[in-house]
Amino acid sequence: MRWIGFSARLLRSYCSAQKVTRYSTMAPIIDKVDSLIQSNRIMIFSKSYCPFCNKVKSLFESHNEIFNAIELDLMGAEGESIQEALIAKTNQKTVPNVFVNGHHVGGCDATVIASKEGKLKELLEGGPKEYDYDLAIIGGGSGGIAASKEAAALGKKVVVFDFVKPTPVGTTWGLGGTCVNVGCIPKKLMHKAALFGEDFNDAPYFGWEMPEKVNHNWNKMVEEIQMYLKSLNFGYRTTLREKGITYVNAYATFKEPNKIEAFDKKSKATEVTARNFIVAVGGRPRYPNIPGAIEYGITSDDLFSLPYCPGKTLLVGASYIALECAGFLRGVGLDVTVMVRSIFLRGFDQQMAELIGQQMESHGTKFVRGCVPVSVEKIQDGTPGLLKVTGKLNDGSEYVDEFNTVIFAIGRDACTPSLNLDQFGVKFNPSNGKIIADEREKSTVDHIHAIGDVIDGKLELTPVAIQAGKLLVRRLYTTSEVLTDYVNVPTTVFTPLEYGCVGLSEEDALAKYGPENIEVYHTHFQPLEYTLSKRDEFKSYGKLVCVKNEKNRVVGFHVLGPNAGEITQGYALGIKLGATKADFANLIGIHPTCAENFTTMDISKASGLSVAKKSC
Repeated sequence: MRWIGFSARLLRSYCSAQKVTRYSTMAPIIDKVDSLIQSNRIMIFSKSYCPFCNKVKSLFESHNEIFNAIELDLMGAEGESIQEALIAKTNQKTVPNVFVNGHHVGGCDATVIASKEGKLKELLEGGPKEYDYDLAIIGGGSGGIAASKEAAALGKKVVVFDFVKPTPVGTTWGLGGTCVNVGCIPKKLMHKAALFGEDFNDAPYFGWEMPEKVNHNWNKMVEEIQMYLKSLNFGYRTTLREKGITYVNAYATFKEPNKIEAFDKKSKATEVTARNFIVAVGGRPRYPNIPGAIEYGITSDDLFSLPYCPGKTLLVGASYIALECAGFLRGVGLDVTVMVRSIFLRGFDQQMAELIGQQMESHGTKFVRGCVPVSVEKIQDGTPGLLKVTGKLNDGSEYVDEFNTVIFAIGRDACTPSLNLDQFGVKFNPSNGKIIADEREKSTVDHIHAIGDVIDGKLELTPVAIQAGKLLVRRLYTTSEVLTDYVNVPTTVFTPLEYGCVGLSEEDALAKYGPENIEVYHTHFQPLEYTLSKRDEFKSYGKLVCVKNEKNRVVGFHVLGPNAGEITQGYALGIKLGATKADFANLIGIHPTCAENFTTMDISKASGLSVAKKSC
């Protein structure tokens, strides 16, 4: 054993000596390599047949950068010696081997990634810069958190800034953004509370003996929902900490192109620098510019934590937020009116929107159409108090009524005005404050990106922000080039009878493909679970919008009925993959379900045949 150990030491000594000897004989070649690196701003050691080498050259050419490239395979023995010298110098065995201003960048992937995240630009401008963080994210909503976790998983140093400015009545909330705190999550839970009311009405038909009156406790519902939301807030903070992501509860603004100054609730300032930024601040509800709106009205930001039952309520607006809130408020037994300026659900399929309005009206929601508010006055204090609302109808006449609560849902504005981004070249849509970004979510400034509701012209949906954040980070820090698909995105409006859709509305399909190329297949149907109580007869409805000259490819899917979101999510994959009407017909449905109606749908609008309700 001693002899073997001694031999091993001799062998290591021999190899070390050989390495030194070999290195000394390579000294002239190494000197040549060093000379090439130092004398050329961009030096590429390449091979003429290598596609990765050509990709790197194309990258520099696209930026109009002059480079020197030598093709090692065309230099014979000298080329082999140069590659050996490069291995000794960089420990990189492959080409291309890229140097910029004397700094070793690496191979193809390393060069592409350095270009994406801005390091290559820094090297070209004189040398690498030091920052506190690789990535700073402004906004702790679903999109910002998803992006931060993705970046941390790729080994990047990340900071997240999040701060919620209180509403005019003082409402605030924790980490997680609009969806978690004052949007999707509490809305769906209150929607479920309202559905219980419908189920209680149906229960006797299924043998349940119910009391004559079932009461709803608003405070208990709010308490339970808020407890759940706080658990989510805590979970997000824990996740960020576990993944090594710095979380700063402070309002961030840009002080320099790569520097943020943030102030916490005690006005304590924090400054950090970062190489790249993602703005994910979302938006907040808009108030009308009328007397009493801000003083006496509230928005959805306040409703989900309202510490008292809102009583007789006016919803101003006909967006999905207005109709969803009106639906669950009516569902828990309140007197609800919706003031509609023009149409329901602007941007959605208008036939489906009108069907929603009809269903809600049949369940007691009142609509004042063609009307805008002009003032809100307080008549009586209280929780709730009493408010007088005056509106103006399209015919010029006056509308007046009294309500306990007025909720404005007339649109949202991006939380960008105080970020100071315009001082550093970021452009906005002046009408809504949203950031103008390209298909890569990049603003007009290379190192500043945006995701979610803050981007102009994109869908205001939480899953879209999450997907965009993940894909953006992968494009920044890997070789991925996958972009977010903003077209075939499924969504659901959680009105009492849910509306799910993916693809084009009928109106948009007609405009895009022409009436001669559009065929619409449709049907009314009756959910089996509604048949005993005869609930909402002839109200559930579905349609497929097809392009005739593309083998009846389905470009629009629309369903109005219970669990519409669950139905739409499954069919959305088919739409995304280019499913045709024949594909739907060849699919065997699950019986008895609402979803199966899309496998048996065979009546077109053009035929003029009846689509009366169906059951099993």
